[in-house]
Amino acid sequence: LKMSWFWLYLPLHLFTASCLCHSTKAPTTSSQQSFKTDLFNFYHSLLLADGKETTIHLLKDIPKRYYFVLEEGRVLAPFSITVTPCDVPIEWSILVYKSPPGKAAPGDHGTQEVSKSQKTPSMVSTIFNYKGNSVETYMGMSSHSALYLLEFLSTERDTHITVYLTTDTTSGHLYPELPMDPRINVIGVGHTTVTLTWKHSPSVLQHRESIQYCLLVNEKHNYKSLCAAETAIRSSGMKLPPALALSLSPYLLEPQQVMILSHSELSIISKVSSGEVRQVCMGTKNTYTVPNLSPNTQYYFDVFIVNLLTNASAAYTGTFARTLEEPEPKVTELKDGKVIHVVMDGKKQKFYSLQYQARHKKIHFTFQLCQGQIRVHITRNGKTVASENLSGLRYFSLKGKLLDTYLVQLRSTEESNSSVKVQASPHFHKPLFPLLPESLKIKSFSKLRTCRSVTIAWLGTQEESKYCVYRRRIEEDQIWRELQSADSCSGPESRPKSEKVLCKYFYDLNLQRAVTTETIKGLEAGTFYLFDVYLFGPSGIPVRYHSKVVKTRKKC
Repeated sequence: LKMSWFWLYLPLHLFTASCLCHSTKAPTTSSQQSFKTDLFNFYHSLLLADGKETTIHLLKDIPKRYYFVLEEGRVLAPFSITVTPCDVPIEWSILVYKSPPGKAAPGDHGTQEVSKSQKTPSMVSTIFNYKGNSVETYMGMSSHSALYLLEFLSTERDTHITVYLTTDTTSGHLYPELPMDPRINVIGVGHTTVTLTWKHSPSVLQHRESIQYCLLVNEKHNYKSLCAAETAIRSSGMKLPPALALSLSPYLLEPQQVMILSHSELSIISKVSSGEVRQVCMGTKNTYTVPNLSPNTQYYFDVFIVNLLTNASAAYTGTFARTLEEPEPKVTELKDGKVIHVVMDGKKQKFYSLQYQARHKKIHFTFQLCQGQIRVHITRNGKTVASENLSGLRYFSLKGKLLDTYLVQLRSTEESNSSVKVQASPHFHKPLFPLLPESLKIKSFSKLRTCRSVTIAWLGTQEESKYCVYRRRIEEDQIWRELQSADSCSGPESRPKSEKVLCKYFYDLNLQRAVTTETIKGLEAGTFYLFDVYLFGPSGIPVRYHSKVVKTRKKC
């Protein structure tokens, strides 16, 4: 900003008038005292930069003052001031000092006689004041040279604000423009999703490459600026990137943060004391469905339009919505000794409930994880007695009272489908599954491999049981998918008879010797084969060993 002579002249002029009043011992009026206070405020002020966003730190109950001057000679000089509180409400005001008509030039101060206009203090008036935490913009127009003083005060606690002054209102805006209707509209609410839409910013149409929308989701309240949102999250113990749109980089993330990049959308999920805070930047799309929310929970949504080149942002009017309550799950009755096969959709993460009323004091629950990952939660008369993630076969032996009511809740912990077999029975009931070995792994011997055969081994038990071996040719690019999708509950009845190799019985009272081997012949050279072993117990329900892939030698 080009400084005119006026701002140098004005303080001297005011100071001269003040001294004349004192030397003639004229009575001090309240207006003169107020004028002296304003003069003191000016001399303890800082120059506010023009065309640049300034960050100002405020101490509680200590005012901070900045000034700027409109240069002389401009006709109807426009200017605007935008103040953004970044935390608590603040008070701020604008005072203007105007020189009276007929003011002397700086060269006239050498004369012995001081003109009447020099004795008259400049006119001082408050043209704007505000208290609150909203982003406020004052737009003014001055027809003559004037000095402006801005005063900022925080009465709640130490805080910081940003101030943007510009006297060039024709070369565009630092802040992106909001549409005439800046509201966020909720157009869809589900159990775990909320769909939002908002009017496009005019800035998007003009500068699509450098503008994008960012969404903030939290469970506390709406924020009136991006600056306020970042401050609130930091005060909860999180260290946020400087701006949602520009600095969402993995190296800036804290241990409590997770970054997700998918379909050109960048998300950061932060765990704070007030719940989960989610930030999503989605480019210039003005419709977005927020996924993976908790049922029956109120969320607050704020959209910010961000200039990628300057980091400046503008906030739409925030909104809120409550997700739908999860419907009461259907409860399936468990009967003594009966096996129930439960299949779950991991994308919905829906609970499945099974109920069992005890006819004996001791109850035995058996779970066989068939596929995926599942968490089980068991309550007795409303009190939790067991809760854990299932793996393979899991038994729970519980002791209570006659007619106790047990509720078993199952939930998939991954997005793919999961399934499990469940049985409840009195403790003395005939066991559902056979006695299991220490490990269900199948071992192969590399040195015993040939072009036409492989040798495998597996552990047995002290109980005589039936073991059946199956094989299947498999392509190399199918191995990972086959091993990941294997259903350990499926029995050999679902497999073609051509895949069956043999069945055998064996056991050993000495567990150290309870191991058996088989050499599978008639294979092709340089080929991958998938081998499965099924263990059958007294009940006839099979347990599947972990699948093993072996490749025959290419040359012998």
